[in-house]
Amino acid sequence: MNGNHEGKQVPQVIFRTRANNDWKNVTSDEIFKGRTVAVFSLPGAFTPTCSSTHLPRYNELAPAFFANGVDAIVCISVNDAFVMHEWAAGQECANVTMLPDGNGEFTAGMGMLVDKFDLGFGKRSWRYSMLVKDGVVQKMFVEPRKPGDSFEVSDADSMLTYIAPKAKKPDQVVILTREGCGFCTRAKKFLKDLGYDYAEVSLDNANRSCVVGAITGKGAVPQVFVNGSRIGGLEELENWARKAA
Repeated sequence: MNGNHEGKQVPQVIFRTRANNDWKNVTSDEIFKGRTVAVFSLPGAFTPTCSSTHLPRYNELAPAFFANGVDAIVCISVNDAFVMHEWAAGQECANVTMLPDGNGEFTAGMGMLVDKFDLGFGKRSWRYSMLVKDGVVQKMFVEPRKPGDSFEVSDADSMLTYIAPKAKKPDQVVILTREGCGFCTRAKKFLKDLGYDYAEVSLDNANRSCVVGAITGKGAVPQVFVNGSRIGGLEELENWARKAA
């Protein structure tokens, strides 16, 4: 592995991708020329840290990246196009461009190709992130060389902080609901009217009271949570919104 690529052009390669069940060649210039791109590269599709944290957090923070001058967010892995396509299908990555570096050409050009023979992976990418402007690397966050799969500096929050230290991150909003619940429908509309992009967890009748009670101490839905704090039901949500206004 060869250190830092800051101030240098990204490698000129052709990425072999899949689109609409057919091959599509994508060049480095198509990705980087005339654009500001946040890139993160990881050891492999379907691997634990990559799937649970690295990829979904970049996707989650994408609105903040885009609001602060980033044109695209790109995930690169030394995997073939079929693997990357299948991985993407089961991930939260609608805001991320998934690029398979099947032959490791881009990764080698970045000096980030490493041996993972002990894991049976062959040659893969070291975990890192970078900000690229018009094809030139402005900043890199390279994980420290230590045993295991270090994940300390290439995360989405670190990159966003570098780009815009005061950027407002999207709120994490979840609502517990049940089918046919009128108050749930009203609470969801209220959240949308407030501009929140929420995740809905719909509970079936067989275990709803137990689940809601165990999590909130209450037995009824809806139950709304914002950034780890329970707001409550519809009336509590409306009161919370008035106080926050």
